[in-house]
Amino acid sequence: MTVPPVAAIDCGTNSTRLLVGRDGGARRLQTLERRAVITRLGAGVDATGVLDAAAVDRTLQVLGEYRRIVDDHGVERVRLSATSAARDAANREELFSGVEGVLGMAPELLSGDEEARLSFLGATAELDPGSGPFLVVDIGGGSTEFAVGDARDGPEGVISVDVGCVRLTEQYLHRDPPAPEELSAAISVVEAHLDDVVRELPTSRGAALMVGLAGTVTTVAAVELGVAYDRDRIHHFRLSRAAAEDVFRTLATEARRDRIHNPGLEEARAGVIVGGCCALVAIMRYFDVGELLVSEADILDGMARSLLFS
Repeated sequence: MTVPPVAAIDCGTNSTRLLVGRDGGARRLQTLERRAVITRLGAGVDATGVLDAAAVDRTLQVLGEYRRIVDDHGVERVRLSATSAARDAANREELFSGVEGVLGMAPELLSGDEEARLSFLGATAELDPGSGPFLVVDIGGGSTEFAVGDARDGPEGVISVDVGCVRLTEQYLHRDPPAPEELSAAISVVEAHLDDVVRELPTSRGAALMVGLAGTVTTVAAVELGVAYDRDRIHHFRLSRAAAEDVFRTLATEARRDRIHNPGLEEARAGVIVGGCCALVAIMRYFDVGELLVSEADILDGMARSLLFS
C-alpha cells in the first residue's frame, strides 16, 4: 500500500516555505515539491511588536498557492509552523486565524529550541555520522538557531538567539549601502549573542563540522558560485570563510540597485542579505572555522521526517 505524501510549511520571518515529500525507503525523504517565497512576514515586528497587515496578506496569498499544491499531491498530513516573527508579535492570533481559514489548521508556534531540534534533524539525517559531531546553524530572519550533537543521537544541546537577517537590518543597517560603523555594530551584537551560545553549548567549540542552513547561507553560496539558484550545486557545497568574507565585502559596499545584479542573489532578498552576511561572517569568525557545509535540508525536512518516521 502506497503511503500518501506529507507536507511541511513554515511561516518564517522572511520567507514562507513548503516541502512536499514521501517515504523514499530506508528512512530517506524523497522530495516531491519544494517552494519558497519571500513574504517578509516579520517586517517591522521588531520595532512595533505587531505583524503588519500587508505582510500577513502576502503570507496568506502564498499559503493559498501552497494549499493548491498540497491538494494536488494528495497530501493527508501537514505540519505547519510559525517561528520568530509570530513569537514576537502581540497580534499573532490574527495571522493564525487567517492561516486556519486558508489551510484548515492553525500554525504550531515553535519555540526557538524546537526550531533548532527540527533543523538539526533535517540537516543531519543524510550526513555521515562519522563526520560529526555537528554544529548546525540556521540563520533566519528574526532568530538564529544553534544545535550541536551527533547525527545518530540527535542534538545534545540547542539554543536560539534573537539575531537574523531582518532583525539586524532593521536595527542597525539604515544607509544604502550600510556605513562601516553600522556593519561593525551589527557584527558586534552577533558576537555578544555568540558568547551566550558557547556558555550554554560549550561543546559547540569542539564540533567537527559546521552545517549552515537557510536563505542567507544558500544565497552567499549561490553568489560565490556565480549562478542563479541551483539546488544540486548548492546542497552540500563547502563554503570557505574566505569566500564568505569576499561575498560580504562585495554586497555590503554596493547600493541595493547595484547589489541586485549579482548572479545568485534574488532581488527580494537584496534588502536584507547584508544583515544576514553580518551574522554569517561573525559566526564563522567566532568559531574560527575554515569552511561550512551548506545544506538545503533544514527545518522543513525535519518537520516532514517527524511525520514520516517518528
